[in-house]
Amino acid sequence: MLITTFGFLVVTLASFFVFSQMIPKAPARLRTDETATQAVAVKNNIRFVAIGDSLTEGVGDETASGGYVPLVASNLEEAFSINSIEIENYGVAGDRSTQILKRINEQQEIQDDISSAEIISVTVGGNDLMKVIQNNILGLSVEKFEKPGEKYQANLTNLLTTIRQLNSTAPIYVLGIYNPYYIYFPEITEMQTIIDQWNTRTQAVVEQEERMYFVPINDLIYQGIISDEEASEVPDADTLNELRNNAIYEGDNFHPNYNGYQLIAKAFTNKMKETKDDWLIEE
Repeated sequence: MLITTFGFLVVTLASFFVFSQMIPKAPARLRTDETATQAVAVKNNIRFVAIGDSLTEGVGDETASGGYVPLVASNLEEAFSINSIEIENYGVAGDRSTQILKRINEQQEIQDDISSAEIISVTVGGNDLMKVIQNNILGLSVEKFEKPGEKYQANLTNLLTTIRQLNSTAPIYVLGIYNPYYIYFPEITEMQTIIDQWNTRTQAVVEQEERMYFVPINDLIYQGIISDEEASEVPDADTLNELRNNAIYEGDNFHPNYNGYQLIAKAFTNKMKETKDDWLIEE
């Protein structure tokens, strides 16, 4: 009787195994949110397209790891147990908003990758601003940035509209700009005012569209990485001039170093986590 029972159990288990192999595998994992009443399917593989200027290219990253883009991908893979995030990086140092748009319009490969992306990041604006500074280097004033700022807003609108036309669903994350000179020239308060106004213009364009998010970075980078003890003290201008911004690349005192790119990656990652339903959930 024991043998018969054992034989029946073996046959049953074997039958179950064969039957289970015949059932199609689920295309995506299931996750149950605390506030949800039922499980939702999430994507196992994500396509992440980054486009923009030198910050997307990763200039200043002394580790030659690629700047913020691979850091964001790694952060998201770990946070959501994603199998893989495929990266396409279209960052070109020196590009202004019009030049980024021109590349998109002229390169079919970029258009195809944007169209198939689940996540899109954009770094833009810094070179537009620098061109205005270079043209007015002997007489900087906040007023001289008004008309160029309006032109930049129009160019940025064209750029983001084109990206959205290529991809109607993927969230677009647009990074703000930062003041790399603050710690060296804190007495030039007009520079920070100009940076703030430029960011306000970018944010105003971004917030006109759904699934498009502004990612501020200035407050994380302009003073460098400081400890809690240092943060409690307000250094004067002379003290700041003796310091080095440890988030900025020493080679040019302008681009982020690896520490700076970690800060940028964290800012992008946090915003992507907040808006995960835009790109993680299977539709």
